[in-house]
Amino acid sequence: MNRLIRFLKEWTLPVAIAVGTVSYLTFYYVPQLDEMGNRLGPLFDVLFPLTVFLTLFFTFCKVDFHQMLPHRWHTGVLLAQLLLVGLNIGIILWVQDSPEQKLLWEAVLTCIIGPAASASPVVVGKLGGNISTMTTYVLISSLASALMIPLVFPILEQTVHVAFLDAFLIILKKVSMVLLLPLVLGWLMQHYVKGLCRKIAAQPNLSFYSWGVSLSITTGITVKNIVNSSASLTLLLLIAIFTFALCFLQFSIGRFVGRHMGEEVNAGQALFQKNTALSIWVAYMYLNPVASIGAGCYVLWQNIINSWELWQYRKRQ
Repeated sequence: MNRLIRFLKEWTLPVAIAVGTVSYLTFYYVPQLDEMGNRLGPLFDVLFPLTVFLTLFFTFCKVDFHQMLPHRWHTGVLLAQLLLVGLNIGIILWVQDSPEQKLLWEAVLTCIIGPAASASPVVVGKLGGNISTMTTYVLISSLASALMIPLVFPILEQTVHVAFLDAFLIILKKVSMVLLLPLVLGWLMQHYVKGLCRKIAAQPNLSFYSWGVSLSITTGITVKNIVNSSASLTLLLLIAIFTFALCFLQFSIGRFVGRHMGEEVNAGQALFQKNTALSIWVAYMYLNPVASIGAGCYVLWQNIINSWELWQYRKRQ
């Protein structure tokens, strides 16, 4: 029993991915579970945002708000993201006469243009990085993506007719509801409920396990989108392969930038770990729903890399 608990603690993310995958496929292929699935659906709709909120709230109870200042590595990572976005837009405009190729590169773009994951400070904390400066970058990145998305996608998809300001405010609202509320509550806890805040901060894995639950639900949604997709198998495989390569590319570029600016762990996570929930919504809002599969695959790849990072860190410790 102790070995099982230790295994679950050490490999929380792969276990969460496996649970999400097996759970959805079980409900999908066993007709007798249809009624139970219909009853559980609304429960998961409530559970998912709750687990994301708790993940961030537990993390922000440990943030040193005095350290939440802009850092030069923020600029380096943001410039790298802008460069990748510009390169991807050029490719999409070049292949726009080929619908499948355009769709493939649009799926890749959703994994580049999205902001840093709200939960990325959780991994940074587990890897010994600076949670406070990472939280600052998540805020900066969210604002940058809210500016880029309504500027870029109407250029790529002429059928999109959404006013820039309207789109900007919608995206900002979606990010703010997830990010700012737990951030403010974390600050209030540190200043006015110090005893409880210290108890939460003394349990370093609370946010990590909460994130594992949300990852399991996200994985189930991703598998559902893939299984029910109208895209060809070839296109689905290409999206999976390209997003896998992109994950390593962004991870490597982020680490390279951070290595020269004194924050290798933070910069690596900042560029490659994305808010895939927002990216999926953006794909449905502005592009073809098939493009959302790119972000769905990406969330699996980035958490596999996160698991490898955590394993390497435990070995060094």
